[in-house]
Amino acid sequence: MSKKTFIWDPHVHSRFARACSPYLKLERMSEWAKKKGVDVLGTGDALHPKWQREIKRELVKAPEAGLFVRRREKGKKEATRFMLTCEVASIWKPEGEQYARKVHLLIALPTLEAFQRFGKRLTPQKNLRSDGRPIINNSAAEVVAAAVDVSAKALVIPAHIWTPWFGVFGSKSGFDSLEDCFGRTARHVYAVETGMSSDPAMNWRLSGLDTVSLISSSDAHSLQNIGREATLFSGKMSYPGIVSALRYGAPKRRATGRVTTKLLGTIEFYPEEGKYHHDGHRKCGVSLTPNQRKRARGRCRVCKKPVTVGVLSRVEDLADKPPGRRPRGAKPFYSLVPLRELIAEAEGVGVKSRTADIYYEELIEALGSEIDILMHATKKSIADASTKEIADAVYRARKGKVSVTPGYDGKYGEVELN
Repeated sequence: MSKKTFIWDPHVHSRFARACSPYLKLERMSEWAKKKGVDVLGTGDALHPKWQREIKRELVKAPEAGLFVRRREKGKKEATRFMLTCEVASIWKPEGEQYARKVHLLIALPTLEAFQRFGKRLTPQKNLRSDGRPIINNSAAEVVAAAVDVSAKALVIPAHIWTPWFGVFGSKSGFDSLEDCFGRTARHVYAVETGMSSDPAMNWRLSGLDTVSLISSSDAHSLQNIGREATLFSGKMSYPGIVSALRYGAPKRRATGRVTTKLLGTIEFYPEEGKYHHDGHRKCGVSLTPNQRKRARGRCRVCKKPVTVGVLSRVEDLADKPPGRRPRGAKPFYSLVPLRELIAEAEGVGVKSRTADIYYEELIEALGSEIDILMHATKKSIADASTKEIADAVYRARKGKVSVTPGYDGKYGEVELN
């Protein structure tokens, strides 16, 4: 990556969030961000009181406005920068409606004090202490209003927007547009997170998304997953710069005045590898395309129960543009296969094997970050630091020579090199 380019992964979690690794501590998160190639990492879980205390103890202001750095790394140019972020599960029942609505939201604020004030606006308060990703009873619009009231520089980003149960466009959400969900506060939503089961090309089929920037982030529940998806910027690294870049990075938005930070694009999974790409029923091993699901009238052919409607189907249902459409000004994206998966396939070993660990660490030591290796390292340098087979695997993946068995109903897809 150019020195004027930086990579942002805002959506991560700490060890205080349910189903997350106990090793998710700021020191280790900083180390793994460097391995992965992430320059600005979200803290995650910034509403949790215990995590707030650790953040206050371990992080200090970085030279870049609105960002933070570990106290022990202050003054080091290569130190990981942190942005204060959290995810909330907003679950509320609109007046006069029978069913509750459920949406996950990613929030960023410039100071810990702002997060503390923001937390006091949410209910119930006890949930802020019980989980790093708290369940709140405030509507999505109320969350946006509270965040913007606390700070004009607030970012509220609908998370993994196509996930069936908690995405704003998911099959269980009840919403078909951002305005349906956020009402008048939709004007304060500058970006959406596409999630692992979709990529920008799929989202370009909805003209209603031309007014927001598309971002990707890892939603990491473990150290190894940091940076598996991320967002690219050029120019000045800072909190205000990122907010401005997202605000004016959409195809139908144009900045007025001088711009110091620009949205460049995103780093993606192959969407088929995401665990909700196809429709299906995991317990019965049934995976269905949208057409197959329609022919089956939404029922599992084994148990006859309703299947989980995945991302591809929802895109097809809501799309008002044909496949292949690309809005003018849309940002590029880069589909990558994780380095450890490529090592495992090339060497015929398990992804979590000791052999994969050794080759992974040797490649990072010799060539830099995982993202740099996957996107830029020469074939010869990869072979010299590992094996010819691993170098071939990285290059085939870089050229898109892969086939993917799509994921469905919570089961990840499987990638194979061609």
